[in-house]
Amino acid sequence: LGLDMEELEEIEEDAGLGNGGLGRLAACFLDSMATLGLAAYGYGIRYEYGIFNQKIRDGWQVWTEACSPFLPPAQPKPPVVLALPYDTPVPGYMNNTVNTMRLWSARAPNDFNLRDFNVGDYIQAVLDRNLAENISRVLYPNDNFFEGKELRLKQEYFVVAATLQDIIRRFKASKFGSTDSVRTVFDSFPDQVAIQLNDTHPAMAIPELMRIFVDIEKLPWNTAWDITKRTFAYTNHTVLPEALERWPVDLVEKLLPRHLQIIYEINQRHLDHIASLFPNDMDRLRRMSLIEEGGTKRINMAHLCIVGSHAVNGVAKIHSEIVKTQVFEDFAALEPEKFQNKTNGITPRRWLLLCNPGLAELIAEKIGEDYVRDLSQLTKLHEFVDDDLFIREVAKVKQENKVKFALYLEKEYKVKINPSSMFDVHVKRIHEYKRQLMNCLHIITMYNRIRRDPAKLFVPRTVIIGGKASWARRYHMAKMIIKLINAVAHVVNNDPVVGSKLKVIFLENYRVSLAEKVIPATDLSEQISTAGTEASGTGNMKFMLNGALTIGTMDGANVEMAEEAGEENLFIFGMRVEDVAELDREGYNAQKYYNELPELQQAVDQIESGFFSPKEPDLFKDVVNMLFHHDRFKVFADYEAYVKCQEKVSELYLNSKAWTKMVIRNIAAAGKFSSDRTIKEYARDIWHVEPSDLKIPPPNEPRDAVEDKTPNGTAA
Repeated sequence: LGLDMEELEEIEEDAGLGNGGLGRLAACFLDSMATLGLAAYGYGIRYEYGIFNQKIRDGWQVWTEACSPFLPPAQPKPPVVLALPYDTPVPGYMNNTVNTMRLWSARAPNDFNLRDFNVGDYIQAVLDRNLAENISRVLYPNDNFFEGKELRLKQEYFVVAATLQDIIRRFKASKFGSTDSVRTVFDSFPDQVAIQLNDTHPAMAIPELMRIFVDIEKLPWNTAWDITKRTFAYTNHTVLPEALERWPVDLVEKLLPRHLQIIYEINQRHLDHIASLFPNDMDRLRRMSLIEEGGTKRINMAHLCIVGSHAVNGVAKIHSEIVKTQVFEDFAALEPEKFQNKTNGITPRRWLLLCNPGLAELIAEKIGEDYVRDLSQLTKLHEFVDDDLFIREVAKVKQENKVKFALYLEKEYKVKINPSSMFDVHVKRIHEYKRQLMNCLHIITMYNRIRRDPAKLFVPRTVIIGGKASWARRYHMAKMIIKLINAVAHVVNNDPVVGSKLKVIFLENYRVSLAEKVIPATDLSEQISTAGTEASGTGNMKFMLNGALTIGTMDGANVEMAEEAGEENLFIFGMRVEDVAELDREGYNAQKYYNELPELQQAVDQIESGFFSPKEPDLFKDVVNMLFHHDRFKVFADYEAYVKCQEKVSELYLNSKAWTKMVIRNIAAAGKFSSDRTIKEYARDIWHVEPSDLKIPPPNEPRDAVEDKTPNGTAA
């Protein structure tokens, strides 16, 4: 038809069915499970309206219509909520295996009008119809924040109920050596079915499976509970208290009364067990209960997941330690063998081959193509760290990616970009704990240094910050952070004294398809969360694999990246977890840092006085007030170390060869962070299945070859 495939790809909307790291991780996991030949399904909700599209107007985030790749035709209103499955094939890499992602849709009678957006409550604008079909209408856009809304609980139960019915239907229809026409015995259920709970959002699956076993299949409680526990495993993804799901008992009683009874029974037996081990320890019973008393009675969903699962894991070594020793220490003391670590990973198919073909090909020329399925082979690149030709080629690929992205930026933002400047990139959800504000203070500090001495050598930088603001009670602050970055960008980018030395861009509508463009073009990756707050992070791994260097704290997977590459090959700075704890004990005093650091003082004064918002001088007073009086994430405490570390970054950037050698050492050490490795660990340690690298023959070839290799001809 004379159409260009690349052009069509550009036009297609991202599916946008998740918020950030959690959903993207699941997508990488599906890719790895198919590539490793595991018979695995991903289940979720097919939202009509996924994560909102972000527009920046006058420096402020506004909402436009959500990503809607799937607008269904109008349907008559059904008498019950019907979960309709929509299947998306998930192909493995070159192994003729195709798995399934099954997303459930609650049928809706009509579409809604988008004219009401950006006026008040986003969710309300989407709804105002109070119908069962609204269940799969819209994704709640909170990342790392729990908002106890009734519709959200309905969504959580909806996905769980539909999925368990599907799993049990499939189990009953499969023979597994049984002669019955339909299976009625569930003893082998945990041997045939493993369910991984991706955070606590599907936690209602535990009481729901109990309800099915006890009420419908008429199993005795103890049998049902044993099967349930052996079936479920739980992955914890955050330690932020405001992110942990704690559903009000009243709401659960109104919506799911039987499930509440079952949760109470689970809790009673759990507490009886604790009491038998620790007589008269009332405080321990209170801490370990699934029900939180006092004020509004709430169900602690993480406690439900721990009690109802046979395995619990964090997503990076440091995070799993914190889970064991702090967040759930009573549970870990009781059953230490239940707690594991599974460090997150990313799929090299999307995050190298697809987004950075130039680098992927260069690597293949040196070490062959097998690394795509076995990323540990990247260590072979260590042999080429001193190879002058390879060094030049790696630098050339990066430069080509930067030129391409610079053209994109100039087209989209009408800002002239210097492609030889350092591309300093900070892209992730906007959240106080991720400390975009600290980056902002560094930008202001660089700006002030240039103005103070314009003749002095300055290593040119293009600072790129992007991300959607999480919203709920703290939405105001996230919105203000975006506005501040844009206000600073406006001043910096229009100051003739600065010229091409420093440019600041806020990347609008950060999403997967934009990540695929910016990550291969990045020189410096910003991973600067307060130590002990980022469970793992996966963007950090994507940048490492694509030839960026990392400036970061000892948090999340940064710790293991430094372990793999050598700490001297990352720019590590700032407080460690122990230092943060120490500072909490003595009391964090932001004023002290402000008084002692003149450059910090100048930057903060400029924000407060309206230097960056001359028309509204007190626009940012809330931000400054937060930084002084209730900054849980201690931006000022790490400011000095951060700025000094950034000076070391600039110094190295001047030496292109030394910089590129460090890049090669990082790429060579990135193998651990393949999601293939992560999934092999889940498969062996939690699900008890063996990954297979068997390539199924394509449909046009005979299948004898495969059948000969499997015992008794049964499929794995």
